[in-house]
Amino acid sequence: MNPLIKREQLNVRPLVKEDAYRLTKWLSDPEVLQFYEGRDHPFDLEMVQRKFYKQTDRTNRCAVEWEGQTIGYVQYYPIDEEERKTYGLMDNKSLIYGLDQFIGEKDFWNKGIGTILVQTMTDFLTIELKVEQVVMDPQVTNTRALACYEKCGFVKQKRLPEHEWHEGQYRDCWLIIYTPNQKSEQ
Repeated sequence: MNPLIKREQLNVRPLVKEDAYRLTKWLSDPEVLQFYEGRDHPFDLEMVQRKFYKQTDRTNRCAVEWEGQTIGYVQYYPIDEEERKTYGLMDNKSLIYGLDQFIGEKDFWNKGIGTILVQTMTDFLTIELKVEQVVMDPQVTNTRALACYEKCGFVKQKRLPEHEWHEGQYRDCWLIIYTPNQKSEQ
């Protein structure tokens, strides 16, 4: 399948039916679930089908490949009015997209691939789709992801108290925003 986005050894392509088995493997792994969905919420194939394949929203769901091997997942979507309200962006008339991703193959963790993926996606969204801002809301305790996102130019805007139900309790998250040409100084 032709990639939607290609940079170096990275390909991002739309999900296909066969990816459901990989997603099920990843989303039943406690280490992957630590910051994505929660270890108390492992997925089975039916849950993957329902969440990733039967949605009718405007989310673009993609597989991430590295050197031809499928290793992760990324999704991007326009931020709706409810999310703008939650984030305090009601007065912001910019075209804003959300971005979520994870690398499911643990052998590919801590190799800089996440940074390449996030940089590639922000470039794609802001250059190709003319998105004016990209937002994410990682948990405040997800320090590895936050370091990656800040390296890619995301800036912490505000703490979102008790924003996400995760592993039996509400967790604080950071609203982080990427605005082209306003990368944080590193």
